[in-house]
Amino acid sequence: MQLEVFDSPTAFDALADVWDDLLARSIHDTLFLTHAWQRTWWQVLGDGELRIIAMRDGSSVVGIAPIFFEPHSLGQVNVAFVGCKEVSDYLDFIFLRGCEAECFAALIDFLRSADAPHWDSLSFCNVIEHSPTLSLFAELLRGCGWKVHIAFEDVCPILELPPSFEAYLSMLEGKARRELQRKLRRATEDVAITFANDGARLGQDVDDFIRLMKASTPEKHAFMTPRMERFFHAIARTMFEQGRLQLAFLEVGGARAATYMNFTYKGTTLVYNSGLEPSQYAYLSPGQVLLARLIEKAIADGQRYVDFLQGDEPYKYELGGKDTRLYTLSATR
Repeated sequence: MQLEVFDSPTAFDALADVWDDLLARSIHDTLFLTHAWQRTWWQVLGDGELRIIAMRDGSSVVGIAPIFFEPHSLGQVNVAFVGCKEVSDYLDFIFLRGCEAECFAALIDFLRSADAPHWDSLSFCNVIEHSPTLSLFAELLRGCGWKVHIAFEDVCPILELPPSFEAYLSMLEGKARRELQRKLRRATEDVAITFANDGARLGQDVDDFIRLMKASTPEKHAFMTPRMERFFHAIARTMFEQGRLQLAFLEVGGARAATYMNFTYKGTTLVYNSGLEPSQYAYLSPGQVLLARLIEKAIADGQRYVDFLQGDEPYKYELGGKDTRLYTLSATR
């Protein structure tokens, strides 16, 4: 195994031709590990010392480890995934299926070498429950004498879609189904669903999304700092250019009352974030109505899943979500 270690963002350009192809052949092919997502995240939110490690078997790249070394308090340095944390719901290493053992060993060799920046701890977040990072990598780290801890982090409720919206409604529990049908019937007059499909006005559409998101709750208002606003604008533009952005609005009399920023990726609609005007249009339940219509659209478009992403909010289960568990792997020397 030969390593090529990049310490600048030029790595994203150097590996652009192989990145997504390798991801498609890895254990966990997710939007948040794509070249476009990782590059945009680092451009806007990246901090510390970047290291992207390409692992080659002969002329073929069989592994990519996008990590960075981030200073913490008391002079401590932690190693984390590019993308961790806050806005990337799934993360992992990008290793060719079947080559994980060799790639993990090569990564550990790098971390133990003088070529790696000084570090005190590892913390790899948002790892899906079946990933070999939680089993094989953890075992190899323990073999080095390092203290390893695996902690439950969050859940991502996922809805497996049936062939029709009528079949979907019949899947729901009786009370939830009747309540949703009532809300859908009520939200018909002077109500329209629109999508951001014009690149020239995408910036204004994202501004409207941010305005509604900040209006939703005090927590979302606090989350949407100027830095996060820049990220949402950047990732919306990136995903729009990739054909993966689904920025939807529910309008009442032409006024935008609710919004969802979703992404589509390989048969799945990812429900990323939302916003709504909480007072003026509350009687219409605009957020729930919009999400139900987006589930209906996902079925019509032939999608296989709706992934509600991180969080155990009750509405995700009322709409049929089933949990996938995420963990954080931590280690100290």
